[in-house]
Amino acid sequence: MPFDPRLSTKDLFLSLGRAEAPLIVDVRIDDDFAADPRRLPGSVLCSHSSVKDFMARRSDRVVAVVCQRGLKLSEGAAAMLRLDGITARVLEGGFEAWKKAGLPLVPEGENPLAGGAARSLWVTRERPKIDRIACPWLIRRFIDRNAEFLFVRDTEVAAVAERFGAIPFDVEGVRWSHSGPECTFDTMIRAFDLMHEPMQRLAAIVRGADTARLDLAPQAAGLLAVSLGLSRLFSDDLAQLDAGMLIYDALYRWCVEASGETHNWPAGKTQ
Repeated sequence: MPFDPRLSTKDLFLSLGRAEAPLIVDVRIDDDFAADPRRLPGSVLCSHSSVKDFMARRSDRVVAVVCQRGLKLSEGAAAMLRLDGITARVLEGGFEAWKKAGLPLVPEGENPLAGGAARSLWVTRERPKIDRIACPWLIRRFIDRNAEFLFVRDTEVAAVAERFGAIPFDVEGVRWSHSGPECTFDTMIRAFDLMHEPMQRLAAIVRGADTARLDLAPQAAGLLAVSLGLSRLFSDDLAQLDAGMLIYDALYRWCVEASGETHNWPAGKTQ
C-alpha cells in the first residue's frame, strides 16, 4: 500500500491511548499558539525551523506534525523529517480541524511540559494498586510519553517531591489527589480536559475499583481483581507499572471501540 503523507483527525484520535501512537509534534508559530494555548494530547512543541535537530535527540520514529491549518509548516516539517528516515505525516486541517471536531485539547497551564521541559517526574506511594497505575498510564499515553515515576515510602513522598523536583500524586494534601467521591484519575482527566466519552467510561471503572463502589461499572470488580493480582505477582513497582500499562491500554481500547460488543459460544456448536 502506498504511503499516505496525511492523517485525518479521526485516525489520529483513534491512535491515542496506544503505546505505538505517533509522537505529535506541534509546529505552530508563537502567535497562533498564544491565541489558543492548548495542545493535542501528548504533543510536544517545536519550531518548524529546528524540527530536524529536535527529533535527532529523540528515539521516536513515527510522527504526526501539526500546524495551524495543516499547510506549509507541517508539510515542510514532515518532509524534512522523512529525509532522516522518520515516518512523518501531516494532520489534515491542522490544529483548527482538531479543534472544530471537538477533540480533546490539554490546557498549557496544566501541562507538566510547559516551559520546554524534556520530561516530567512524578512521585507517589509504593506498592501501587489502581489509581497509582491508572494515573501513570494516563500521563504517558496522553500527556508526556517520557514521564518517569518514583514509588517511595508513603511518609517520604512530600520530602522526595521537594528534594527531587517531582510532582506528588495520589497522596493527601496535594493537588493531584482524590476530591470528594472522585479519585485521582478523575482529578487528572478534569484538569487535563480529557473528558471525552471513552475516557469518562474508563474513569467510572477506575473510580468504582479504587473507591470500593463496584456498582459504578460492571467492569470495576474485574479491574479490582486484576489490580490486586498484579500487586501479588510483582515485587518491583516499576515492573508492575509496565505490566499494568497493558491492562489500561486494553480497557481504554474497549471503551473507544468495543463496549457494545458481546462474546458468546457460536450458535449450533456442541461440546
